[in-house]
Amino acid sequence: MVDIRFHRFAGPATVGTILAALERGDLLAGFAGSDSIIDGVTDLVLAGPGDLALAAHASYTEELRVTGAGIVIVLPALLKAVPEGCLALVSDKPHHLFADFLDYLYPDSTRGVIGGGRDDLGEPVFEADVITGPNVVIGKGVEIGRGTIIGANTVIGAGVTIGRNTGIAANCSVDCAHIGNDVVIHPGTRIGTEGFGWLDFGLSNRKLPQLGRVLIQNKVEIGANSTIDRGALGDTMIGEGTKIDNLVQIGHNCRIGRNCLIAAMSGLSGSTIVGDGVLMGGGVGTSGHMSIGAGSVVHGRAAVTKDWPEGSKLAGAPAQDIRDFWRELATMRKLSKGEKRE
Repeated sequence: MVDIRFHRFAGPATVGTILAALERGDLLAGFAGSDSIIDGVTDLVLAGPGDLALAAHASYTEELRVTGAGIVIVLPALLKAVPEGCLALVSDKPHHLFADFLDYLYPDSTRGVIGGGRDDLGEPVFEADVITGPNVVIGKGVEIGRGTIIGANTVIGAGVTIGRNTGIAANCSVDCAHIGNDVVIHPGTRIGTEGFGWLDFGLSNRKLPQLGRVLIQNKVEIGANSTIDRGALGDTMIGEGTKIDNLVQIGHNCRIGRNCLIAAMSGLSGSTIVGDGVLMGGGVGTSGHMSIGAGSVVHGRAAVTKDWPEGSKLAGAPAQDIRDFWRELATMRKLSKGEKRE
């Protein structure tokens, strides 16, 4: 469910009302549930009877079969997987239609406007011994726990919650985020920025609304000038005890496990899943929508393009098992030297 602390909801509204506003009479004419009310938008696995959800790819099939959503936007090929009692809006371009619904229900003017526009949330709430430096901006409805320190020129967006004994250094921005206790955030860090989500790549480059959050658990440390994007619809999550170096990019909907170490200049594309205790060297990149199992070691400048199981040791671009990497490198060196001449 989209967190209305960060994104105002323009509904509830009926499907017919929204389709009419979108001038999609072609869909309205053949849809039996025009009077059905949409109470919110969320993922297939979390959706309830009043929710709208999306199934835009064959990889969604199993989640679609068991969804509790009242309405789903689906590809024609997935229509048979829609469960009984769930209404289906069928589209050849489901992502585009879903984005249209999101734009209607969560207007762009109300999304993640840092530090303002949310008088409905009330004044910020501070526990004891909170310290804020010069020129700090605190948005409406912010909650900050005891002993937390906010450095100069930092901006905390409306609705953000921050735990106890956390330190956020100078010149940071935090939006659409819930941050735990004993977290350390170094200067220049950006948390809760819009994810890099687009439709019609290279053509219209239409932005897919980014309505999720960032969840940072206890004892996380985030290095200077790093960026953690909020989820597109769900959450970007950083697990307890994880340490992230300087100049790291974490894309939308990434899920980083507990006690991971991610070195400088690494970049994780959206929906990368990293298990507990994973170690990443400097400059590692991932292609997104893939997972790295717990306890894995990814050596510097590796490019991870597919799923890897627990305990993997990876190197190279594209990343492979490190034993294969060294074997190939040794073979190439032998070939490059050629046979010795007498």
